[in-house]
Amino acid sequence: MAPDALTLAEIDAFYGDSHVLQAVSFRLRAGRLLGLLGRNGAGKTTCMNVAVGLLPPRRGRLSVYDRELTGAAPEAIAAAGVALVPQGRRIFRSLSVRENLAVAARRASGAGASAWTLDTVFQAFPRLRERANQTAGYLSGGEQQMLAIGRALMRNPRVLLMDEPSEGLAPQIVAEVMATARTLKASGLSIVLVEQNAKLVFDIADDIVILNSGRVVVDSTAAELIKSGADLQQHLGIF
Repeated sequence: MAPDALTLAEIDAFYGDSHVLQAVSFRLRAGRLLGLLGRNGAGKTTCMNVAVGLLPPRRGRLSVYDRELTGAAPEAIAAAGVALVPQGRRIFRSLSVRENLAVAARRASGAGASAWTLDTVFQAFPRLRERANQTAGYLSGGEQQMLAIGRALMRNPRVLLMDEPSEGLAPQIVAEVMATARTLKASGLSIVLVEQNAKLVFDIADDIVILNSGRVVVDSTAAELIKSGADLQQHLGIF
């Protein structure tokens, strides 16, 4: 059996004296898409910060494909194959589209690994090719989100973390972003998708984890939750 792509086990994390994550545990199985849901302030982005090493946990364990990475520096976790599409995109606004992608480039590793290059990113996002020499700060919000995803893919990750990729985007662009996530999942990439829009997540996810006040309150497959007709309003609000 293949090892889990990403494991957070009994994670306690703090911002100052604020206990933000309390014994949080979940696992992303290889080749699957896990939807991480919860209200604002539930701890979703904090989980992403722990997973990429930006916030070391005070207790618990982080591993990537069975490699122990608890407390490791962000660059070590990135080298292990984890890439983040951050909330708010955080592109390099003064660089061109091409430069944003090139600065993140890393060779694919592992037997049979499919490589993401400038050419393959441009194939996935034709609008980025059209704007390759344009300063990234002048892109539309949707184009900036495509660039943020493309930049993460240039790392040739084994695990892709997407933090609120639909935030602030028009519905048509949201549909394109979700279609991209679906395509990436179909390629075998292991993905954690953090989203406010539960309906979007249930449409694409294999597994669902819901946080409430820094704790895991639901951990199931999307199919099981839909079949059971579980009432998730208490955790997510209107759904």
